[in-house]
Amino acid sequence: MLALWLAAVALAAQPPGIEIRSAALAVNEDAYVLDAQFDIGLTPALEEVLSKGVPLYFALDFELIRPRWYWFNDSVASLQQGYRLSYNALTRQYRLGVGNLHQNFGSLDEALEVMSRVRRRQEVEPGALRKDTSYIAALRFRLDTSQLPKPFQLTALGSRDWYVGSDWYRWTVTP
Repeated sequence: MLALWLAAVALAAQPPGIEIRSAALAVNEDAYVLDAQFDIGLTPALEEVLSKGVPLYFALDFELIRPRWYWFNDSVASLQQGYRLSYNALTRQYRLGVGNLHQNFGSLDEALEVMSRVRRRQEVEPGALRKDTSYIAALRFRLDTSQLPKPFQLTALGSRDWYVGSDWYRWTVTP
């Protein structure tokens, strides 16, 4: 019985880091929609700092480029979306902020689950993408250590416990 319980706990625990599970750029009502899914796991050091009331800032970076063999690549669209994750010890709730929108959660897992799903309308000019051309989309999700308080920025410089982020995930988009 104990072995089954330990196996369930091990499977439920998300390893630290951010992995991109899926990403796509789809057409929806004459607009492009970025649809992505992440696996997000915080390190014990980040969980401890968050529980002490220090907010963590995350950044979603997206680029859409048109490769050119004769010159530099042409940037068609780019996006940087910021996320603010904080904990309020008085209410014992986690708060996730995206732009001007905020939502409270009873547990860290719930907040990370919502943060791990991205569905955002991408501002691409109508007709900016040609049907006979292939484009390269790139996406990453990372902890933005530049927005941490200065003492934590110094601590984060040389420590792997403070780096949580995905590598660039690239895929081809053909409209």
